[in-house]
Amino acid sequence: MLRILKQSLRVGRVTEPAPEHDDPELERLGIALRRAIDARLGRSLAIRQVDAGSCNACELEIHALNNPYHDIERFGVHFVASPRHADALLITGPVTRHMETALRRTWLATPAPKLVIAAGDCACDGGEFAAGYAARDGVERVIPVDLKIPGCPPEPWVLMQGLLSVLTGASTR
Repeated sequence: MLRILKQSLRVGRVTEPAPEHDDPELERLGIALRRAIDARLGRSLAIRQVDAGSCNACELEIHALNNPYHDIERFGVHFVASPRHADALLITGPVTRHMETALRRTWLATPAPKLVIAAGDCACDGGEFAAGYAARDGVERVIPVDLKIPGCPPEPWVLMQGLLSVLTGASTR
């Protein structure tokens, strides 16, 4: 153990440096998002993320929204554990047959007015799993969708732009 400690002290840090935090474009988008949230809700936006059967690539990008670089919480967006506390549902993956009932129950448990966002190609139209025996294709076949964010997986930047568009009413289905 002492040998490993000495080696790590001798070698030093082997990770790459963190990205610069003062990205002006990210800051501009975040401020616009904060203003849209304030105008629409008058408080922060609570999102319940639901994995309806995805490969977890979209979840990795959604988790990146909370990392120190993007830090979406500073713009008034936070993720909640219960649909009863959520303003929006962010759904990833093609809806599998086993998740269909759970997704409907989650949608019913979310108080109105609610937003439903399908994130990723699989949630939009089934993606790679479309027309498979175990999937119901996209989220729209199970519950109504307000916004579709395509991509495999969509980057955190694109997810933030999607949130901004659905809050300002500029969303396209």
